[in-house]
Formats: sequence, C-alpha cells, structure tokens
Amino acid sequence: MGDRRQYQGMTVNERLFEAGLLEAFANAARARDRSEMIRILTEVEVDDAAWSADTILETPQKYGF
Repeated sequence: MGDRRQYQGMTVNERLFEAGLLEAFANAARARDRSEMIRILTEVEVDDAAWSADTILETPQKYGF
C-alpha cells in the first residue's frame, strides 16, 4: 500500500478514479465479486472495505450496479 496521505480527503469514487480502478471496481460490483471488490477497495485504502462491499451488494441498484 502506498502513502495513506495519497487518498486523504477523497471519496471512494475519487480514490478509484485516481488509481485507475473505477472500471475494474464497477465490473467486480456488477459481477457480484465480493472478494475482488474488497481487494480493490483495500488497494485504495478504504478503511472498512468489507463493510463497503457488503453495503453495495445488499442493494446494488442503489449504487448503480
């Protein structure tokens, strides 16, 4: 993992965009691939990646998936 300050103050979407992972995350979410979602969220330093992935997977349409 990189320097935690790299993503400080950014939303999850901003982090994913900055890291070039927005499309990969969207693909994982559409595929309902929880482990890949968590891996990507962890890569962009989302503190509770599992909770975030689970929240999206509970109501994916709410998040555009």
